[in-house]
Amino acid sequence: MSPQSNWCRCTSCHVGYGWKDKDFDFASRENVDCLVCHDSTGTYRKFPTACGDPIYEDKKFGGKILKAVDLRKVAKNVGVTSRTTCGRCHFYGGGGDGVKHGDLDSSLLKADKTLDVHMDLKGLNYSCTTCHVTRGHQISGRIYSLPAPNKHQLALPKDDGERLACESCHSSDPHKKDAILNHHTDKVACQTCHIPAYARGGVFTKMWWDWSTAGKRDKNGKDIVKKDEFGNLLFHSKKGDMGWAKDVEPEYGWYNGSMSYFRSSDKILPDVTKVEINSLQGGYEDPQARIFPFKIMRGKQPYDPENRTFVIPYLFGKKGTGPYWGDYDWQKSAEVGMREAGLPFSGKIDFIETAMYWPITHMVAPKEQSLSCEECHSRDGRLASLDGFYLPGRDRWLLLDHLGWLLLGLTLAGIVLRAGLRFVSSGRKGGQS
Repeated sequence: MSPQSNWCRCTSCHVGYGWKDKDFDFASRENVDCLVCHDSTGTYRKFPTACGDPIYEDKKFGGKILKAVDLRKVAKNVGVTSRTTCGRCHFYGGGGDGVKHGDLDSSLLKADKTLDVHMDLKGLNYSCTTCHVTRGHQISGRIYSLPAPNKHQLALPKDDGERLACESCHSSDPHKKDAILNHHTDKVACQTCHIPAYARGGVFTKMWWDWSTAGKRDKNGKDIVKKDEFGNLLFHSKKGDMGWAKDVEPEYGWYNGSMSYFRSSDKILPDVTKVEINSLQGGYEDPQARIFPFKIMRGKQPYDPENRTFVIPYLFGKKGTGPYWGDYDWQKSAEVGMREAGLPFSGKIDFIETAMYWPITHMVAPKEQSLSCEECHSRDGRLASLDGFYLPGRDRWLLLDHLGWLLLGLTLAGIVLRAGLRFVSSGRKGGQS
């Protein structure tokens, strides 16, 4: 799935005006939408299919009339960025509240300490830029810079603008009372213990999206729409089956701050049945890598079984021109999308399972809710499937076990022998008296 051939629908969420094709000029200041970040009225909105332009006039969309933005009012009330302006895009990425990330959703707008100790409205009340330091409109972030800045060291009181790592403020030795926990920080990310679950604010996050079931319609040719009791979309003729969850236990992997991405031109190997859209970099031997928590978004996407490449479908557009959401024809949709992307298409379509990693780093719980030792150091603990290293309490080394029992036996034998000698010795002394 890609913005290519779907530009005006996808780019409605991005910081730009008129991003309608691959020739968009990122260097032009006139194309930058300042108001989407600096509106302080809460009224600025982009039209969902206008290539990034705001709602200039009242216009119908999805059966509703979207009111025009009072641009004069917004322009007179520009201000610094806020949790609201950042969240307007990042909380709703992927098409709805909490859909994409799992640790970013609208519940953070009114966070209490239980949800996030840093964003607690009655506590620290951090804004996004407290950690995502911005200089010259260059916003620091982890995911899209390769490799991502990931300094595992204290950055304060001399602030060099690198505050993305927990250690930037807390140092790599943050535990004062339980100092033994500091021995973990060279291999375990702070988030692993301090974010026991994501999607904890009551908002569901999407965990599964199966495009292979899309296209089913009722006997009258109308779209089928199914929702659960919470209003989450379970099936739509345009999109297929979906699965949702909240209060989700993360999955874990070794991560050094970098990822490799599967590109649209990359070949899917013949024996592969599941494709990782992004792959984590790092391992136990990597000094920069830590055990890190993730949401893994799984699903099924269309691919070309002959060329062994993903298919980029044309989804959004005028009915009759090939968009899947209008014509419900994967063949036509793929032909248009792949032509727009400049990629070959054999004319054949199948579906393959995919997985994508989303790092979990928000929704930091109070220390009282952090993981206990047993949740990882046990046979069936959270790290049961993470291999490549020895984890006490989880792993067994038979020779070490035998040596341990031998030492225990020798210790017990020594205690018994010493007790026996003391008993005999005390008996002799009693007889002499």
